[in-house]
Amino acid sequence: MSSRLVEIFEDEALVAKIQRRLPYLFQLAELESSRAGKVGMQVGSAREQILIALLMYKFGEVNVEAEIPVTMPEVDVRLFGVPVSIKTITGRGFAGVKLSWTVDSQKAKQFQESYCPRCDILLVQVNWNASGGLYYIPLEAQRRLFDQIGRRRYIKLPKPGTNPRGIEISTETMARLVDDEQTRRVVIEWRRVDIRYNPYKRWVDLWEEE
Repeated sequence: MSSRLVEIFEDEALVAKIQRRLPYLFQLAELESSRAGKVGMQVGSAREQILIALLMYKFGEVNVEAEIPVTMPEVDVRLFGVPVSIKTITGRGFAGVKLSWTVDSQKAKQFQESYCPRCDILLVQVNWNASGGLYYIPLEAQRRLFDQIGRRRYIKLPKPGTNPRGIEISTETMARLVDDEQTRRVVIEWRRVDIRYNPYKRWVDLWEEE
């Protein structure tokens, strides 16, 4: 079954809204995930929720399955039954896109030997004060490149003796995938705005209720 993610990129009104609203929503997610001015790891989950909410807004909640078992690590959501992996990265390039948080070297090698692309990717490149984007990378494009360059160039394993942060799609792979003829992109200018955010106000308001 083909993915309907492409419809997001063909909807001009929605594209304009994404360009306008996504930086604000991601900035709000950072504020909600921060403590003493430092953004916590939970910001990744908040970003994922924002993108799943986008799918619900576009396609209707009944067509978006968000309660995915943790036993399916690559799948974050299903759209009309088709699995989708949601990934977000921060910076100018495309390094650091995670495939698995496995850090054990033996398990990492086993993952590399058994891995093949299994679902479409919805990727956000966050690049504050510069250009980034929202990308739809079809499963077909991933599999074609995987077959061309092989699993050892496609996947970046954690280096032994370092403090690894999991198994990644290699930078070479990501650079080629985002430039693939089948990939769709919305250019986003990542500009911050002034948000007066009080993390306690909501809870104070709830305490004040009878």
